[in-house]
Amino acid sequence: MKNFKSIRALTALAATTALALGATGCGVTSETSSSDAPESNAPLANLRIMVPNTPGGGYDTTARVGAKVMDEAGLATNPEVFNLAGAGGTVGLARMINEKGNGDLSMLMGLGVVGASYTNDTDAKLTDTTPIAKLIEEPGAIMVSKDSPYKTIDDLVAAWKKDPSKISVGGGSSPGGPDHLLPMQLAQAVGIDPKDVNFVSFDGGGDLLPAILGNKVGFAASGAGEYMQQIEKGSVRVLATSGEERLEGVDAPTLKESDIDLVFSNWRGLVAPPGISEEDKAKWVELITKMHESEQWKEALETNGWTDAFMTGDDFSAFLTEQDERVASVLKTLGLA
Repeated sequence: MKNFKSIRALTALAATTALALGATGCGVTSETSSSDAPESNAPLANLRIMVPNTPGGGYDTTARVGAKVMDEAGLATNPEVFNLAGAGGTVGLARMINEKGNGDLSMLMGLGVVGASYTNDTDAKLTDTTPIAKLIEEPGAIMVSKDSPYKTIDDLVAAWKKDPSKISVGGGSSPGGPDHLLPMQLAQAVGIDPKDVNFVSFDGGGDLLPAILGNKVGFAASGAGEYMQQIEKGSVRVLATSGEERLEGVDAPTLKESDIDLVFSNWRGLVAPPGISEEDKAKWVELITKMHESEQWKEALETNGWTDAFMTGDDFSAFLTEQDERVASVLKTLGLA
């Protein structure tokens, strides 16, 4: 682990990221309107959405829910979702860059890919893609298996403080990503030196889930949405969530309710390859705007515990640039980029 000064830099990153999310808010629209897109009521065909990590993770869940909504709402005919995992999302990112001009392809991504593009030493950056839309944000969750000895967040923190190195923390993102930032901040908030945290990185929630269920990690820090089925069944237990308010459908207090002074949120969005035509960009923006306005998507937000954080066009482009610069600066300070 890096020194304490470096971890404080990580905390600053997440805090400013949360401020950026709060400043943009929900329902923000861009200068690109649906009137710029081709006028047609016919469903779009031959669309593909890449997920840059394993099946079952947050990106995967968001992409598949979105594709289903597009199909059910009559906006697109059977849009294909496929996975191209590796290196924290940067294998998929590199593929996107190489698909220059492909107006039928997009990629579901988020804060984790921003960090991974630096920590995995790749030339591919999200700022090289064509921004389409920011979709959601969600709080993190501190989770354990049903067999865990930790029944409450207080139980976990007490054991963790006794010997931080003996309790491994699993996350579905690379260093610099949301699942890494959350436990680092949590450690600092409860008085643990973050450099002593035993963080284990998994390539997305699909890889992290078996580790939680099999007690391969002491606890996990990730978004609750991708584990809702296991949470509802009781095989995964949420000890606390990191939002300002309780997460609907999850019987767990917030960290603040538990006298832990920490609030943290992640975000996800959609980008297309570089060099696509203005017509194709408008096509994607109009599609995602209509999806966002559909009743099916509103139901999906509630079902998955996602917070609406819609933003398109120039606004989302500026947001991505800001996130990229902030992450790059902090990770360079940490020696991770």
